[in-house]
Amino acid sequence: MNTRVDSLQDGHAAIERAYVDHHGWLSGWLQSRLGCPDVAADLTQDTFLRVIARREELRRAPLRQPRAFLRVIAGGLLVDHLRRRDLERAFLAALATQPDAEAMSAEEREILLETLDRMDLLLDRLSTPVRKAFLMSQLDGLRYACIARQMGVSERTVKRYMQQAYRQCLAALL
Repeated sequence: MNTRVDSLQDGHAAIERAYVDHHGWLSGWLQSRLGCPDVAADLTQDTFLRVIARREELRRAPLRQPRAFLRVIAGGLLVDHLRRRDLERAFLAALATQPDAEAMSAEEREILLETLDRMDLLLDRLSTPVRKAFLMSQLDGLRYACIARQMGVSERTVKRYMQQAYRQCLAALL
């Protein structure tokens, strides 16, 4: 038989074995953190989909501690899920205070939530001073001189922060 085919079959067998051996444990671990079996099941499946996506890497370097590996992947997915849930709750609370909240369709709400989620991830990737300057400028409408005074830096530094923020925003759009 072809060694490539043998190698792929070995990789599939290893993933299948990991699934059989650790699916229940991982699902329980996630459920203990979420308190919701349905979301835990979804995140467990997403974790194994990520493992499948990395099968070539895993074929070259088999796992010594599969549970630790699964916990790292699932932990990242859990953080993403919790961040999105918190963002969605805040958005829905803000939306409820608006007089024309009923006018927005479910599709429009989902698009807006996706946009907010992407913005949240983008802002999270900015360094703290860059993020602070960007938010002071864009949300508070402050001029660079005022931002510089409040942050205790030069106006030139604020301009540099803003350039960094805009570059990262542009890179995220492309």
